Amino acid sequence: MVHHQEFEGAGKEPGLQVWRIENLDLKPVPKKLYGSFYTGDAYLLLFTTAAPSYNIHMWLGDECSQDESGAAAIFATQMDDFLGGGPVQFREVQNHESNAFLGYFKSGIKYQKGGVASGFQHVVTNDMNVKRLLQVKGRRAIRATEVEMSWSSFNKGDCFIVDLGKDVYVWCGSESNRFERLKASQVGIDIRDNERNGRAKLHMVEEGAEPSELTEVLGPTTTIAPSTPDDDKVEAVNRNNSALYMISDASGAMKVTVVAQSSPFKQAMLSPEECYILDNGPDKNIFVWKGPKANEKERKQAMLAAQQFMKDKGYSQKTQIQVFPQGSETTLFKQFFCDWRDKEETTGPGKAYTIGRIAKVEQVPFDASMLHSNKAMAAQHGMVDDGKGKVQIWRVENGEKVPVDPASYGLFYGGDCYLILYSYRQGARERHLIYTWQGLKCTQDELGASAFLTIQLDDSMGGAPVQVRVTQGQEPSHLMSLFQGKPMIILSGGTSRKGGQSQAGSTRLFHIRQSSAGATRAVEVNPTASNLNTNDVFVLKSPSALYVWRGKGASDEEVKAAKHVVNFLGGTPSNVSENKEPADFWSALGGKKEYQTSKSLQGIIKPPRLFGCSNKTGRLVVEEVPGDFTQSDLATDDVMILDTWDQLFIWVGNEANEEEKNGAPKIAKDYVDSDPAGRRGIPITTIKQGAEPPTFTGWFQAWDSKMWDTDPLERVRARF
Repeated sequence: MVHHQEFEGAGKEPGLQVWRIENLDLKPVPKKLYGSFYTGDAYLLLFTTAAPSYNIHMWLGDECSQDESGAAAIFATQMDDFLGGGPVQFREVQNHESNAFLGYFKSGIKYQKGGVASGFQHVVTNDMNVKRLLQVKGRRAIRATEVEMSWSSFNKGDCFIVDLGKDVYVWCGSESNRFERLKASQVGIDIRDNERNGRAKLHMVEEGAEPSELTEVLGPTTTIAPSTPDDDKVEAVNRNNSALYMISDASGAMKVTVVAQSSPFKQAMLSPEECYILDNGPDKNIFVWKGPKANEKERKQAMLAAQQFMKDKGYSQKTQIQVFPQGSETTLFKQFFCDWRDKEETTGPGKAYTIGRIAKVEQVPFDASMLHSNKAMAAQHGMVDDGKGKVQIWRVENGEKVPVDPASYGLFYGGDCYLILYSYRQGARERHLIYTWQGLKCTQDELGASAFLTIQLDDSMGGAPVQVRVTQGQEPSHLMSLFQGKPMIILSGGTSRKGGQSQAGSTRLFHIRQSSAGATRAVEVNPTASNLNTNDVFVLKSPSALYVWRGKGASDEEVKAAKHVVNFLGGTPSNVSENKEPADFWSALGGKKEYQTSKSLQGIIKPPRLFGCSNKTGRLVVEEVPGDFTQSDLATDDVMILDTWDQLFIWVGNEANEEEKNGAPKIAKDYVDSDPAGRRGIPITTIKQGAEPPTFTGWFQAWDSKMWDTDPLERVRARF
């Protein structure tokens, strides 16, 4: 094993470490200058989580030499080997960095001209003789790039930083928006506090009101160029642009053979004895998957093999490469597989937080009395309160809403759509939730009417309610809890209208499951043995018998809920335990079949992801917020999408425009429907800025309900 002295301290504690390649050797960068990169250099970065798990990034500047980029690749491979072959490796190129990389630098990345070869050193010297101009671009990922010190570099649509050492000027173009000004101000604060050790003075300058200090350096102001559209438009991953290859050195040289020409792929295509390249080159992504039993040479040379593959294919130098061992796959990689299952994951709902971005949010056991004080619990279990508020339910009929008889609250027909208004108190305020429940067998007209009636009801209440669109079988815990002690019973078809009931099948099977928050739901499923699950209770009604089947992992609450289903169906049940079924039980289900017998319902919950939907570039663009997102990443002039895996939130900022408001729901639906993990139909919740429920705020660390009482830009300016 090659052993560099810098590896000795690598990964010893959580956090980021940065080295620059200097004369083909590794030299540490001072912590205060993390996030500043010379465009003529190559860098190595290591990010360590508390688990620990590791990300290794090699970063290549636009003007770095072949020798330096080669040295960075070799050091990345050696560090991977030193850390046991477990890290995920990334190849990063200036202006095309991965989200994981951008997430380490919340106040932005700065690109500076020059590099080692021209004598530029990473030293915190409090250099007061600096003269440079930085152009600040981006809304989620902030990049400040050094440009020529001249008025011809400026434009009306961007913000610039004129850095004169002891004075730092944040210049705002007349067409720049508030969010861009906010981000530029944060870059200015970072330069003052870290590069100058707090010894510089910050100034805010509006276009047209430049002080004499600027005109002394830049000359008299000339005509400022009009704004330019953002060039870093984010393209959605085109899943047809991908192929899967196997890497092998069995013949003595590294060979690449095709496994599948296009996605979606099957997880079974990845053999633990081999390494694979998933080629998404047209979208500038290449992934390498290392099987745990692949030979050592293949595993060690994975990054180098991917770089060679990139060259052979003639792909852009801007292509990102990610290399990971089995078990460390990223969400982006898994999305190319139609049947991806993480270890221990079953097909049912269930949660376990893995290492990664939400590792610090421990799985919180449910305790209804703690809901109001524990936002993380509210978010994880999807509960705004204990469901004991006021409930009103309407059925959609002929484009109108018709009240449902309270005696049948909790019974839902798959041929209907319903509106459920829930009102509860939070502190001194009354809050409202509108659930729009859509049956799988309702008509297109009813679907359209349910959406229209929801907006009408929302408007009649001043637009403050939270709206949740629910598809049959994907009900969130809180909706299930509204029927206090009774399960929510969902029939596969039919309608509750008088005279409209359709004839139910002669054999019916109901699947009863308790959510992590204790609420139960009974869903009618296809009466076949393959639908059974060892973790749950089932009620089976055939023309000649009625059975309550209890799986080994089922809870007493699920058995109690079965009594309500039996009352609904009528008859006297026989209780059946798993593995002690009579022959008649199996014949009613059409014979014995394999079913889900894994006791572990610890489905891996994916780290939550936050996206901004903005048309500030002239068309609607969706960008992911990199790293650990915070409340201040919610841009008040955008619509944001928060993906918490088993539900999606659409957050509408007060200053979002109509195109963003109208376009975001379609983007959210397309995003879920196109996920190969099969999440079509999960609840989509729409909420407005200032009326966020705890099921949303709990995903953010340290949520401040008063944050928007003052203008975020004014708050940052107060730090000047």
